[in-house]
Amino acid sequence: MAAEDSWIRDGGRVCLDFVNTLLDRGTSPRETLPAPPELVRWLAGAGLLAAPGEPRCSPAGPEGAEEGLLTTARRLREAIDRTVLTVRDGRLPAPRDIEVINETGTVAPAPVRQLVLVEDELAPGTAAREAEDPAAALGLVAQDAIDLVLTPAVRRVRVCGGARCALRFLDRSPAHNRRWCSMARCGNRVKARRHQARHGAARA
Repeated sequence: MAAEDSWIRDGGRVCLDFVNTLLDRGTSPRETLPAPPELVRWLAGAGLLAAPGEPRCSPAGPEGAEEGLLTTARRLREAIDRTVLTVRDGRLPAPRDIEVINETGTVAPAPVRQLVLVEDELAPGTAAREAEDPAAALGLVAQDAIDLVLTPAVRRVRVCGGARCALRFLDRSPAHNRRWCSMARCGNRVKARRHQARHGAARA
């Protein structure tokens, strides 16, 4: 299976989708960004970078620089995960994690300011911009994480209840009681196992 076939974008925020590029955190973590090309494809698929193959988004440079970018991405991913879960639980994140997120976020392209109409009144708005290169696209991921941890929404970040899964997601359910990353995956699997267990017990 190709790495991109494993990418799951059910987190509800791009920073959580990025955290979820490390699968099966609850048991045996499985990397879906094994090399720089996969990182570039993930960023493009998230709408943060123009499609791979266009000159302006090509990860040009020496191999060492590309590997350095991948190292930065993985370091950012884990810093975001620790920070989000720590803030969700009402605690302060580690200074080193804050530093990693802030440093990566500094190269994000600035949003484009726009005028929008809100209830027949002019108000400021912004439009998202695609990054010119993968490093800047990672900056957008970092900025999304900053936005999340500074809002009450961080309290609604959940960890999937699937035994192996542990994907992170933003619970937008009306009752704030969502348990699974997706009913089509973990939710249905748990229901099926419970159904089989009940029928097995009945037959016994």
